[in-house]
Amino acid sequence: MTNRFIQRSLLILGACLLVLFTCLTPSALAVNNPELLPSEVTPVVDLANLLPELQEKSLIENLEEFEAETGWKMRVLTQYDRSPGRAVKKFWGLDDKSILLVADSRGGNLLAFSIGDDVYELLPRNFWIELQTRFGNMYYIREHGENNAIVEALESVKGCLLKNGCNAVPGLPQEQWILTLISSIVGGVILGVAVIPRNKDQVIAWQWGLIMSPLWGILFIAFGMGPVVIRTPEFLPLFRNIIGFMLGAVVAFLSPSFMNTSASDSET
Repeated sequence: MTNRFIQRSLLILGACLLVLFTCLTPSALAVNNPELLPSEVTPVVDLANLLPELQEKSLIENLEEFEAETGWKMRVLTQYDRSPGRAVKKFWGLDDKSILLVADSRGGNLLAFSIGDDVYELLPRNFWIELQTRFGNMYYIREHGENNAIVEALESVKGCLLKNGCNAVPGLPQEQWILTLISSIVGGVILGVAVIPRNKDQVIAWQWGLIMSPLWGILFIAFGMGPVVIRTPEFLPLFRNIIGFMLGAVVAFLSPSFMNTSASDSET
């Protein structure tokens, strides 16, 4: 009884200390270090030195020209050890038409975004999630570098703003296209299996194809064609997915014939 009482007391004490520590710990949003910011206002503040000098100058010029032409304010902050925190809002005068990209290599993803309310009307939240996961992941950074990840993410945003909005990040990475192709093939296989005739006088069981249409339709149309159509105007990836769907359906539909033929050959 004494040991149990001591264990419970220690658990309760630990929980209380954790809650107290959480309540007393200041939020990361409360950080305010204006001394880290330069004296002159510039659209790019590279505290972590992620951008080469020439690339940084080119990026500054592009962002300034883009703001002058469109009115959208795009800003870039890279940080590593310390952050200026809330000071960037006053430094850049961030408003509803502002987009702040924060690059911090300490986390699992390099990129984070702070978006104005007017931007969300053109670029929804799922757009920013996809943008972060596509360009900020460790595999992309390993192949292209942190500096190019920042620039490519900004170029995607600029292109979508010029088109008055996007529901998804433009461009179809190879790994994403492979997933759409697999989904198309699986949808075709399900359709092919569904329409295999159940009776000898039946050529095709189209009723079962209709019954299973929600499943193969979602796999082929929603997951196989949809991501391709909204991300690229190229017809070749879409054509390949259609061919994959048709081949999957044909192979699955003819598989019983192949199995019967091989079985009869083995008997003879």
